[in-house]
Amino acid sequence: MIAKNATIIGLENISIGNNVRIDGGVVLAAHSGSLVVGDYIHIGGGSYLGCAGGITLGDFANLSQGVRIYSSSDDYSGEALTNPTVPPAYLKLTKAPVALGRHVIVGSGSVILPGANIGEGSAVGALSLVLRPLEAWGIYAGAPARRLKARSRALLELEQALLANKGC
Repeated sequence: MIAKNATIIGLENISIGNNVRIDGGVVLAAHSGSLVVGDYIHIGGGSYLGCAGGITLGDFANLSQGVRIYSSSDDYSGEALTNPTVPPAYLKLTKAPVALGRHVIVGSGSVILPGANIGEGSAVGALSLVLRPLEAWGIYAGAPARRLKARSRALLELEQALLANKGC
């Protein structure tokens, strides 16, 4: 299910799995780079995925409202010009793929920057800033995001039950 008011740029660079819901106001910007969306994915309203460096969402990943994922970023040091209207020769971009593992959940208003992969089963609290890769099965929060504790793996049994019942 994709909301009528979702904006999809670069459809030819996007792969969407089964049982996916993309809410209203979402922007998928894949005019360059790629976006791979697994199965059983939810992308909450008002989220933005900038795919120039590539973004992959593993099965059962969930983005709450207003999540921003950037796989490319301008250099803010003043050593280069910034913004998409400037020719590439005058820019200094950081591009790195972003991958969210299976069962990752990202809270509302969080921002994920280039190269900040999130390991399987991890949860990121609302309004967090993910600057670097996060290890699997942790609960993270803050700006920058820090590990608070381990996350339960009990949901893996629920996944098996769901798949055994063919989604019923």
